[in-house]
Amino acid sequence: MNAVFNKPSLWQRLKPMFSGFDLPLLLAIGWMMGLGLLSMYSAGYDHGTRFVDHSRNMLISIALIFLVAQIPPQRIMQLAIPLYTVGIVLLLATALFGITKKGATRWLSIGVTQIQPSELLKIATPLMLAWWFQKREGLLRLPDFIAAFALLAIPTLLVAKQPDLGTAILVMSAGLYVIFFAGLSWKLIIPAFVIGAASITTLVMSEEKICQPDVEWPVLREYQKNRVCTLLDPTKDPLGKGFHIIQGEIAIGSGGITGKGFMKGTQTHLEFIPERTTDFIFAAFGEEFGLAGALALLAGFTALILRGLMIASDAPTLFSRLMAGAVTMSFFTYVFVNMGMVSGILPVVGVPLPYISYGGTAMVTLGIGLGLLMSIAKTRRVRY
Repeated sequence: MNAVFNKPSLWQRLKPMFSGFDLPLLLAIGWMMGLGLLSMYSAGYDHGTRFVDHSRNMLISIALIFLVAQIPPQRIMQLAIPLYTVGIVLLLATALFGITKKGATRWLSIGVTQIQPSELLKIATPLMLAWWFQKREGLLRLPDFIAAFALLAIPTLLVAKQPDLGTAILVMSAGLYVIFFAGLSWKLIIPAFVIGAASITTLVMSEEKICQPDVEWPVLREYQKNRVCTLLDPTKDPLGKGFHIIQGEIAIGSGGITGKGFMKGTQTHLEFIPERTTDFIFAAFGEEFGLAGALALLAGFTALILRGLMIASDAPTLFSRLMAGAVTMSFFTYVFVNMGMVSGILPVVGVPLPYISYGGTAMVTLGIGLGLLMSIAKTRRVRY
């Protein structure tokens, strides 16, 4: 009889699912979502159903954060090999049987719908690398890092070949963060930075010669060469290839300190800003809310990134630390690349601004990533 009367209520059974969430991380996410809805309403209210769809995508992302957070990191680690394998197989299938749109073969038909397998690798690649280093904890040698770079190179090259440079950068950076946090020697990192800095300097100084129409660049395609050359000097073709960068800079600069006001951006609503609800939404945001709004936006991203790094430092296992660190720094990459390309310091690539830009697939990926971070936060070790 006592067993009947002591039966836990529905709330008592559901309560563990709602406990343990990291409040500072939730507040940072909520802040970004609020700004995202505000900016999308202004930029997309007259752009079909963009605002409604953006709101729906946010709800899906929230649901994914909640659901993934219920899965313990140990169980998540077991998914590393299957997800990575499925992702690579789907990328190969896309290369062989994929659907080509605007010169890029990025989509794969699965009957009822079309999917973009490269999005899966944004999560699967760091997951696989974190599993790899967890299995070799305390026994790491140079061959282990070489194998990790090989695991990273496979999806990165397959995605870049589609071509999808933006997604390839995100996949590669997520994997590099895992390798760095696993203990990659500075003796290997510093030379890479030196070579990179020297290459950029040479590129800038040689712009007049290497950007001539008859000069072919190795590895990069013609449109990718044009993006880099346009970045170096967008005024050479202000109504063509340089239009995006110039209009983005004009919009951000015209916002001043406090901006033109909500829904009062002339560059935005007179259709001068290209892709104003997706890749270039930061230009629309900067025009209407100015430097003050941009700082508020950066404050939210900074809070999210700092909290994520704190969660990573408190994680109980190497796998959790590596995964939390990679997910957190991936947000930094999203923000840095998107704001950099809109403000004219990086080439234009298809990288959205988290929770601000429109995009259902990206919102799903962000939700899964933050769900993983929240799962790790729920099991992080307590400092004494």
